[in-house]
Amino acid sequence: MNLSEMRQVLASGQMRLTKSLGQNFLHDGNQLRRIVAAAALSPTDKVLEIGPGLGPLTELLLADAGQVLAIEKDRRLCEFLEQHFTAETKLTLLHDDALEFLRRESRDWSQWKLVANLPYSVASPILVELAWAESPPERLVATLQLEVARRLVAVAGDDDYGVLSLLVQLSYAPKQLVNIPAACFFPMPAVDSACVTLVHRERPLLQANLRETFYRLVKLSFSQRRKMMLKLLKPHWAIEDLQQGFMHVEIDPQIRAEQVTLEQFVRLTKYLTQPH
Repeated sequence: MNLSEMRQVLASGQMRLTKSLGQNFLHDGNQLRRIVAAAALSPTDKVLEIGPGLGPLTELLLADAGQVLAIEKDRRLCEFLEQHFTAETKLTLLHDDALEFLRRESRDWSQWKLVANLPYSVASPILVELAWAESPPERLVATLQLEVARRLVAVAGDDDYGVLSLLVQLSYAPKQLVNIPAACFFPMPAVDSACVTLVHRERPLLQANLRETFYRLVKLSFSQRRKMMLKLLKPHWAIEDLQQGFMHVEIDPQIRAEQVTLEQFVRLTKYLTQPH
């Protein structure tokens, strides 16, 4: 579906855009094809698409993948998609809130790939939910606000580095970030966008039973960015363990969390969970 077709559907009165849902539809064919290429799809792949909108990306996914599960929150869009793809047997369409669905449904996503133009207002929690699933997808290809995309690929020392970077990168290695101009969307959004590709790590950086400690450690360390990390952690762990842990991991006691690498957070998590 190109821009003129989108305009025609919306002008026909079949539906109206809902501002609260942040509905900005990606229509540029070149950008859509780049997104699908980043997913490296095969005919046996299963794809999760969140926020299919009017279905331009869905069409390309159905052409390359073996199965597509699309979750759309807007009932009117669901009805449109049902009619548009009425003969498509590879598509399962759900009318649901995607974030609530992911939190409610426990399922094995390990054989799936997320490929989606995510609703910007809930993009971060959706990605964290998938990254922290018991069996997360093998690849995440997400179009989202440029500011959030930069956080997803940021490393220690970057201005955008923080909690989101660490929570997602614990499970995923960033592979690619491609800017997408606002003119590629309809209506044109007020923010810049990007497509980010993240690949699931073959070897986990942490055992499953240590992940909650990692989560707590990261959240506390970034709870006040201007404060030294050690001071923020002192109320929650014995100061002797923290001092020894910082020394073991080679972290300066005066350091702020934004300068601590993912590897150092992982090593500190392991140290603090060992008996001392």
